[in-house]
Amino acid sequence: MKATSMKSVLFGRHGKTLAASLLGCALLAPAVHAWTKTEATPAPAVAAKAPPTPLLWKVSDRDNAIYLLGSFHLLKADDYPLSTDVDRAFERAGKVVFEVPPAELTDPALALKMQQLAGYADGRTLSQVLPPDVREKMAQVLGAERLAQLDPIEPWFISLGLVIGVSQQLGFSPEYGLDMHLARRAAAANKPVSGLETADEQLRVLDASPMDEQVQGLRDYFTKPGEVPRQLNDTHVAWRNGDVKRLSALAVDDVRKETPRTYRILNVERNNAWVPQLRQMLDGSRKGDVLVVVGAMHLLGADGVVEQLRAKGYKVERICSACRAPK
Repeated sequence: MKATSMKSVLFGRHGKTLAASLLGCALLAPAVHAWTKTEATPAPAVAAKAPPTPLLWKVSDRDNAIYLLGSFHLLKADDYPLSTDVDRAFERAGKVVFEVPPAELTDPALALKMQQLAGYADGRTLSQVLPPDVREKMAQVLGAERLAQLDPIEPWFISLGLVIGVSQQLGFSPEYGLDMHLARRAAAANKPVSGLETADEQLRVLDASPMDEQVQGLRDYFTKPGEVPRQLNDTHVAWRNGDVKRLSALAVDDVRKETPRTYRILNVERNNAWVPQLRQMLDGSRKGDVLVVVGAMHLLGADGVVEQLRAKGYKVERICSACRAPK
């Protein structure tokens, strides 16, 4: 399906967010470029609000440190400037590491790869995988013609488009996303950058979600469309406030309970793959600190990389000047 038709089909009336998507996958940013053709917009110099309280941890051994920063992949203009805590971590870092290398996120071929992967490898169609009640609800909301246009597309790709649609309606943009902002700053400062995984690997993660849980995501939206803006705004507020407890409940606990296999694929397995890479940045005679920017979901809870590194014996501390007490 062409990008223009995806835009008209998915963004015509409604959007959906699985709030954790904005804290879990950096590919939301290139997806917006592919489907809506938004123009690059630099982060503003003046904010309308106080800077967000960062989800920032310092993990160190005897000779160097890595700073783990929890990202929200789509943000608003007034989420800038950032906290001085983040600015200091950026200045101290000799290298910045993201989920995916920034150059791969701007590769024009990525959008085509996403759309190709979104098709059914076994020849099925959306109408065949959807239960009658979900198909009927989608037809009522989208109309029969739009639903027919989506027939070659798997539910995960539809949900991703709906995440983008509702996010943009609420003023969010990938150009203000923390990843994109810090990638631009790193380029301007001539800091080397890299990724913990490739774009192709992250695409396979998105496509690996079990079909029944993909369908459940569509069911949740089309039966409770009024929940979408509230969920997204609640998650954004929790991120801005640096509220670990609230964000864990929204982006970790709820996802683990409602879609446990997707949670494991999206969060646990990737965290487990990243921890050895993070340890390599610390172990041995290493010099130079590193800033690691990943979706905030990956830093939270017992499955998060923060607690995994703490369990390995590294010194872990929350960097949060705005916090009333250490967390």
